[in-house]
Amino acid sequence: MSGHHNKVSQFEDIRNFFQNEMTLMFGGFGGVGSPPTIINHLLNWGVNELTIIGNDTGFPHIGIGQLVAQNRVKKVIASHIGSNPIAGRLMSEGKLEVEFSPQGILAERIRAGGVGLKGIVSEIGVDDPYLNKGKTFFEIEEERFVFESALVAEVGIVFAKKADTFGNLIYDKSARNTNPLIAMASDITIVEAEEIVPYGELDPEEIVTSGVFVDHIVLSKGVDWKWAWETN
Repeated sequence: MSGHHNKVSQFEDIRNFFQNEMTLMFGGFGGVGSPPTIINHLLNWGVNELTIIGNDTGFPHIGIGQLVAQNRVKKVIASHIGSNPIAGRLMSEGKLEVEFSPQGILAERIRAGGVGLKGIVSEIGVDDPYLNKGKTFFEIEEERFVFESALVAEVGIVFAKKADTFGNLIYDKSARNTNPLIAMASDITIVEAEEIVPYGELDPEEIVTSGVFVDHIVLSKGVDWKWAWETN
């Protein structure tokens, strides 16, 4: 396709999408699959008072956890925070609001947001007063269910192994995790790619995320994830 929109950007081009008090969705699982260079820029840009949505809070020195550790986050919606003790301490001190959502439910809430649903119906944790505080319940065929609202964000940051210039994406094995869902559920999706190739070079059967969900692509400075697990 000639004349397709080239979405490759420089980091200064995406700077203005990141504002104080915004809602930010991030891909990744324990740091793996989170975009390291974008997160480093967020640290340097001083963005503050964030609401972040993703699987977990990473580690204090790895992934999104660095923003938490620097007290840049006011609220997190995640499935767990256990790998980041700073997040637990801030929550205990009342400095970080945490909304826990079971991992499968969290993924489905993000997926629902991406496909335009208002929420999902689930029986998971229906009798758990901690998880269901303030939620709506109803009965279907004499069974009790809880309504889980869909999740969306102003900006989503995604980490891909390979992108073409239109934004079609391939992920590196398990780094696929929540990235494809977040690409769909964000108003603006910014991809950090380890490699960018010309449009048409990716095998269509390998593409996981379509470029229709992607707004900007930046080139990663690269990271070796093996050390992440060795140092924690």
